[in-house]
Amino acid sequence: MGWGFVTCGPNEALVVSGCCHMKPLLVPGGRAFVWPSIQQVQRISLNTMTLQVESPTVYTSQGVPISVTGIAQVKIQGQNEDMLLTACEQFLGKSEAEIQHIALVTLEGHQRAIMGSMTVEEIYKDRKKFSKQVFEVASSDLVNMGITVVSYTLKDIRDEEGYLKSLGMARTAEVKRDARIGEAEARCDATIKEAIAEEQRMAARFLNDTEIAKAQRDFELKKAVYDVEVQTKKAEAEMAYELQAAKTKQRIKEEQMQIKVVERTQEIAVQEQEMQRRERELEATIRRPAEAEKFRLEKLAEANKLRVILEAEAEAEAIKVRGEAEAFAIAAKSKAEAEQMAKKAEAWREYREAAMVDMLLDTLPKVAAEVAAPLSQAKKITMVSSGNGEVGAVKLTGEVLQIVNKIPELVKSITGVDISRVNQNHKYI
Repeated sequence: MGWGFVTCGPNEALVVSGCCHMKPLLVPGGRAFVWPSIQQVQRISLNTMTLQVESPTVYTSQGVPISVTGIAQVKIQGQNEDMLLTACEQFLGKSEAEIQHIALVTLEGHQRAIMGSMTVEEIYKDRKKFSKQVFEVASSDLVNMGITVVSYTLKDIRDEEGYLKSLGMARTAEVKRDARIGEAEARCDATIKEAIAEEQRMAARFLNDTEIAKAQRDFELKKAVYDVEVQTKKAEAEMAYELQAAKTKQRIKEEQMQIKVVERTQEIAVQEQEMQRRERELEATIRRPAEAEKFRLEKLAEANKLRVILEAEAEAEAIKVRGEAEAFAIAAKSKAEAEQMAKKAEAWREYREAAMVDMLLDTLPKVAAEVAAPLSQAKKITMVSSGNGEVGAVKLTGEVLQIVNKIPELVKSITGVDISRVNQNHKYI
C-alpha cells in the first residue's frame, strides 16, 4: 500500500497511529495523510445506536415487582476529542454490536437502580421524572466511556401482580367519581341556572301580564268613563227630545182643547140663541115643564152622586163626578133637542102626536147612549152593598134602565103623549 490520503464519512472517524504521532490522530468525518507501513489507520463508528433497555421483575422501594422497558439513543461523541479518544481506548477494534451490548448493560443497571429507589406510583404517574433520573445517571457513567446518551424514554411499565391494574381501577374509580360529582354539580348548576332563568322568565311574564292587565284595566276604566259620558249625553238628549216632544204634544193638545172649547163655546152660543128664540116662542108650553124636569134630574143626579161617593174610591169618585157633569150636559142637550123637536112637532101640526112620537123615538137611543157613556169610560168602579140589593153589572144595568124608564114620564109631562100607550095601541107606528 502506498502513501496518500484516506477519507471517511460523517458517521465515522479515522484513527491514525504510529510514526510522527505522540498520540493517535483522530479525524471525525474527513481525510488524513497516511504513510503506509509506518502508520496505522483504523475506523470507529459514530452512528447513533438505539437500545431497548429491558428490566424485568424489579422490586421498587415498596417491594412491588414491576417490569420496565426503556428506549435509549446513544452514540460515540465525535465532536469532543477527549471523549472520542476515550471511546477509541474502550471500543476501538470492537464491533458495533459489542459497543451496543456494553452500553445496554450499563443503562439496564442504572435503570434497575432508579426503579429500586422509586415507588410504583412515582414511576407510573411521573414518567418524565423517572426518565430524567435514568438519563442523568447513565450519562454520567457512559461519558467516561466516550459515549453520549442522546435521549432516554420510558416505553412501558408492566405488572404481573395486578398492582398497576388496581391503581388504574382506583384511578378510574376516582375519575368516575370525580366525573359523577362533576356531572352532578354541573346538573345542579344547570338546574339552579334553569330555575333562576325560569324564575326570571316567569317574573318577566308576570310583570308583562301585570302591565297588560293594568293597561286593560285603565282602558276599561277610561272606556267606562267615556261610555258613562256618552250614555249620559245620549240620555240627556233623549230626555230633552222626549221632553220637547211632550211639550209639543201638550201644546198641540192645549191648542186642540182650545179649538174644541171655542167650537163648543160657539155651539153653546148658537144653542143659547136658539134657546132664547125657542123660549120666546115656546115659553108658554115647554119652559115650565122642562124646568121642573130639570130640577127632578138634578136632584136625581145629586142623590146618585152621594151614593157613588159612598161606594167608590177616589178615582171612581172623580170619574163619577165627570159622569154627572156629562149627564148634566146631556140633560141640557136633551132639553135643547126636546125643545127643537117640540118646535118641529108644532111645525108638523098635521102629524100631531105621530110626528112627536117619531121624533121622540129617534131621540130615545141617543139619550140612552149618553146616559151609558160615562159608565163606558170609567176605568174602575167599586161597589159597596149592604146585602139587601143587587151588586155588580146587574146593579149598574138596572140603574141605567131606571134612568131610561123615566124618559116616558118626562116625555108625557112635557108633550102630554104617553109613549107606552102608543106602543100598546100601535096607533102611531
